[in-house]
Amino acid sequence: MKAVTWRGVNEVGVEDVPEPTILNDHDIILEVGLSVTCGSDLHLLGGYIPAMRAGDVLGHEFMGTVAEVGKNVTKHRVGDRVVVVSFTSCGQCWYCKQELWSLCDNGNPNPGITEALWGQAIGGCYGYSHALGGYAGSHAPYMRVPYADQGAFAIPDGVSDERALFASDAAPTGWTGAHQAEVKAGDVVAVWGAGGVGQMAARKAMLMGAERVVVIDRFDNRLQQVRQHIGAETLDYEEVDVPAELREMSGGRGPDVCIEAVGMEAHSNGPQYLYDQVKQQLRLQSDRPTALREAIYACRKGGTVFALGVFGGLVDKFPMGAVMNKALTLRGAQQHGHRYIPEILDLMSRDEVKTEHLATHVMSLDDGPKGYRMFKDKEDGCVRAVFRPGT
Repeated sequence: MKAVTWRGVNEVGVEDVPEPTILNDHDIILEVGLSVTCGSDLHLLGGYIPAMRAGDVLGHEFMGTVAEVGKNVTKHRVGDRVVVVSFTSCGQCWYCKQELWSLCDNGNPNPGITEALWGQAIGGCYGYSHALGGYAGSHAPYMRVPYADQGAFAIPDGVSDERALFASDAAPTGWTGAHQAEVKAGDVVAVWGAGGVGQMAARKAMLMGAERVVVIDRFDNRLQQVRQHIGAETLDYEEVDVPAELREMSGGRGPDVCIEAVGMEAHSNGPQYLYDQVKQQLRLQSDRPTALREAIYACRKGGTVFALGVFGGLVDKFPMGAVMNKALTLRGAQQHGHRYIPEILDLMSRDEVKTEHLATHVMSLDDGPKGYRMFKDKEDGCVRAVFRPGT
């Protein structure tokens, strides 16, 4: 079967790969219905995430139909329409039982790499390098899903494929950021990044009772999506002084909660961007923390900063003095989607969460290289490129 694969830095291709098979009695084989690009995929293409190999199948945000089930799968049957969380988690270890699903002790069969990078291993993620398990991704007609009773969720009949697709990763990642940042009723919340994750973090903050939610970006089409489909306020960081505007919008204090949904390749229009880019390209730091720095400086004293965008290693000029002296709470996480997806699907079925607007470009797997180019370069207003393997 044909799949969209990683060929090397900044290069993807479409090539034949082996069809998946049941390897464990708790597996299912999924016929992929829709699979979408994600901003974190760009870190793979840029060479910033280690342990990619030529021929690795990309994709970690997807939905589809159950094609085959292992004999110990109890919650799913052939023909079921399901959405699958991007992280593989066993459901039995201490972390899973604490609902810290992306920290699963058993979801990553290659723990040594992340143990060396971060001191401990986290769970596995589909299509996201051998550091996070080496699992084949979802940009293919079929894929193997381990721990299916934990990670696959039945899609309500009234929820379209296009809407359910984003319950795999973008929505639960946004939910993780807003929930774990402990947004409270009456809070002012600022979100850096108007991609799918940033939009979903903003939506969750609104549902949690935030008084004002402000999303910061520079692309007009994404900011328009925020205003039209999420209902949050927006700031264009190329047009305004973001920290000053946020103080003005929050009684002079700054936001109560700042959520950074950009990650290791953040852009800015200031001199720090050139500094960070040069340091990153020379591998003197692995990640560009421009947006995270701004979130820390903008947050009110005693507030919370949540790093939701993907970071892989080390950053330079980290404002630890601001964190300590302003008494900030600094948190971060990969998504704990198993915890949030049932709620998200229920809200989707009641039209309280809408995500299909994120799928701006739908195409076949054969157009995989084109889709990734459009997504990376923001061509034609591309917010997300969606692949439909059946076409």
